[in-house]
Amino acid sequence: MANVREGTRTAEVMRAIRDRIAARVLATGDRLPSIRGFAASMGVSSSTVVEAYDRLAAEGLIRARRGSGFYVSASAPPPLALAKAEPCRKREVDPFWVSRQSLDAGNGMRKPGCGWLPPDWMPQAALRRAFRAVARADDGVLTDYGSTRGPLALRRLLLARLAENSIAATADQILLTGSGTQAIDLVCRFLLRPGDTVLVDDPCYFNFRALLRAHQVTIVGVPYTPAGPDVDRFETVLAAERPRLYITNSALHNPTGATLSLTTAHRLLSAAAAHDLTIVEDDIFADFEPEPSPRLAALDGLNRVIRIGSFSKTLSAAVRCGYIAARSDWIDDLVDLQVATSFGGPGPVATAVITDVLSSGGYRKYMEELRARLGRARRETAGKLGAIGIEPWLMPRGGFYLWCRLPDGQDAGALAQAALAEDVVLAPGNVFSVSETATAFMRFNVAQTDNARVLATLAKLVKS
Repeated sequence: MANVREGTRTAEVMRAIRDRIAARVLATGDRLPSIRGFAASMGVSSSTVVEAYDRLAAEGLIRARRGSGFYVSASAPPPLALAKAEPCRKREVDPFWVSRQSLDAGNGMRKPGCGWLPPDWMPQAALRRAFRAVARADDGVLTDYGSTRGPLALRRLLLARLAENSIAATADQILLTGSGTQAIDLVCRFLLRPGDTVLVDDPCYFNFRALLRAHQVTIVGVPYTPAGPDVDRFETVLAAERPRLYITNSALHNPTGATLSLTTAHRLLSAAAAHDLTIVEDDIFADFEPEPSPRLAALDGLNRVIRIGSFSKTLSAAVRCGYIAARSDWIDDLVDLQVATSFGGPGPVATAVITDVLSSGGYRKYMEELRARLGRARRETAGKLGAIGIEPWLMPRGGFYLWCRLPDGQDAGALAQAALAEDVVLAPGNVFSVSETATAFMRFNVAQTDNARVLATLAKLVKS
């Protein structure tokens, strides 16, 4: 259902009907007030009531009877059904925990543990301009499926961006996908079978673990250092476990914020070649770097390294689109796999909006300003966390994460559970750790942490 902004007259009418149903003034099967009569009582036009009723019918809350009016549906939710839709706060703290708590959080909750920027940090003016342009586009942009590889114009823009990271590619080596997560899922479907072994960093992005669970593979972690994975341990695990795949962030690693060194990158690629290992380099944070750091895909030439990316962190998580850059023969097979699972690539509306924003002259300026703003936020947040005994593991070159150690004796999982009672969503260390050795660590989003209520809650819980 299309969103109706709070405060509009249509939203007021819809809210009035929902309130009557919740209070049992209107029960299942009851006829709603007439359009003309309700318009008069609400002080709105008849067309506003018609729109509100049509939207409620689309939700399934009411239904229309031809020539008779609108009636409360038998499937209307009972009073207090919204309470049942709240996230389960008592569930085990696992790789799904932070995602569920953050995505389902109400407007009043603070989310220093979430993985995205607040709305007012995003390029809203550019997005609104792009949506206006899309609204004037050909009808097919608004109604058709996406093409199998994604529009050439956006793939060409991505080629130029890859070149900035010294990654040489052609248009037939890029596949646009529904999201960055879908890109990784497609690669896993393509390369893995249940029971295979996959290598990840320890700690790593928690949704890598969640996604790999769904593919029924064995997950093995390698300790992560400020220069990248522990290469000695990496080589030992390759020899012992024979993993099929290694998934990592090279730049501005999630959750640590570390950056891969050139020496480590060369050793990783040598070990991968010796053991026939494919590497997925998730580079979703590339635009947050002040200048490019070593990339496995650049050093490898997209031979055994697959580059993944998306636009949800820099542009909008509401306009989902990701991409895969890989060998052209693999892209051909991934195209068929995406058709089989999604019937085409990302929607034309999403790709048109992203193309418009990326091709505008304002995007680079926006990213320059965003990097500077995040730099200030990292320093200020690190100082405020330090004042209550929470210390960063390192100070990242860019991005919006701080991987922090809690004061001695503090359990991050217990602290995160306690914080939910204060309507604060945190990201405890063990959701990122395969070995569950990050009990004393927590990831903070600096753009979501510099808030008096968040800092007061942390200070109270750390001392308790």
